[in-house]
Amino acid sequence: MRGTVPGLRSPHPLIHRLPAVYGDDDFLRRFLAALDEVLAPVLLTLDNLPAHLHPRTAPEDLLAWLAGWVAVEVDQERPVNQRRAVVSGAVVRHRRRGTVAGLAAAVRLETGVEPEITESGGTTWSATPGGTLPGAARPWVRVRLRVADPARVDRGRLERLVAGEVPAHVAYRLEIVPEGEPGGAAENGGGENDDGTEAEAP
Repeated sequence: MRGTVPGLRSPHPLIHRLPAVYGDDDFLRRFLAALDEVLAPVLLTLDNLPAHLHPRTAPEDLLAWLAGWVAVEVDQERPVNQRRAVVSGAVVRHRRRGTVAGLAAAVRLETGVEPEITESGGTTWSATPGGTLPGAARPWVRVRLRVADPARVDRGRLERLVAGEVPAHVAYRLEIVPEGEPGGAAENGGGENDDGTEAEAP
C-alpha cells in the first residue's frame, strides 16, 4: 500500500549502521543508498503510525482501508473531507442507526442539508393498564429534503442511503422539494397521507 517517495531521505541511513571502516567505500555507500530509498517510506510510516490510523490525518489511499475497519463505505468520487467525515463519525452513526437522529445525521452528511423527518412512532405513559398504544400500526418514516435545485440531487443514491439507514420492516417515503415549497411528491415507500392518516406501504 505504501510506495517509494522520490527524494525522501531515510532518518536512519544504513551506512551509519556499519563499522566506520566501511564508511569510505564508494560502492557500498551507493548500494546502501538504494536500499535507503526503498526503506525510507516504511520508516516514515512507522514513525507516523498514529497519524496514519486517524481518519483526519491518514493519507487518502488509506481511508478506504480504515473505512473497512469501522464497516462503512466511502465513495472515492466524493471530496476527501467528506470521506474523512464518514470514517470519523462511523462509530457514532452505528450507535444511532435505526433512529431519527441517525437517519438525519446520515442525510446531512451526504447532502449538507438538514432533513425534515416524520415517523410513525410515539411514546406515552398511563396509570391504567391496557391503554391505547401510541403511533401507527404499520411503521413508516418520511424524509423531506428542501434544496435550491432538486434536479442536482442524486435521487438514486439518496434513496439507497435512506433504505440502508431505516430498519428493514419500516416503509419510507422520500421527498425532495425546492426551498420554500410546503411539501413534495412521494418517491418510494409508505408514509402519511395529507390528512395525517397512515399511508399504505408498498
